[in-house]
Amino acid sequence: NFTTIDLIAATTNALNGALLARRPDHYRNFTIVGVLLMALLGGIGGGVTRDVLLNKVPSALTNPAYILLCVAAGIVGYRIAFSKGQLFREGLFQFMTSFSLPWYAIAGAEAAEKAGLPVLGVLLIAVVGPTAGRYYIDVTSGVPPKQFVRGEWFVAIAALTGLVWILCDWAGLNTWASAGI
Repeated sequence: NFTTIDLIAATTNALNGALLARRPDHYRNFTIVGVLLMALLGGIGGGVTRDVLLNKVPSALTNPAYILLCVAAGIVGYRIAFSKGQLFREGLFQFMTSFSLPWYAIAGAEAAEKAGLPVLGVLLIAVVGPTAGRYYIDVTSGVPPKQFVRGEWFVAIAALTGLVWILCDWAGLNTWASAGI
């Protein structure tokens, strides 16, 4: 269950990373290799950071599916984000941001609970997972990290997702029921 949720999080965040790398406020004439690296930063950056904080070998380094799915999502993002003669697809980017963030927050909260962390530790990991990859992309692109911009709910949504996960776990719900909520 955890690996499936984590792979969904990594893949959707990789697509989001590629879309973000092609977004006009982030785009720095990246080559396809640059966009794919941004997809990898977005896709596995949060999970690697989470796993390192939990003193684990990062899943992305032990399971090749992470990198393969992130590269595939990066190629898709590169192809659809900014085709010749078309404007950047902001709606798709916003949807992917909204869709991908909770998956990494869930994976982070679940991993932190399995590691036996207290509630505040679980909440911190639930925030780090979905925000670290975006932080890496923003810093690499030379823009202020989204977490530091006034009016952004990025961190609050991740924390709220982590809190809901904790409550579902305390209620005894299984992984998929908790993820659905």
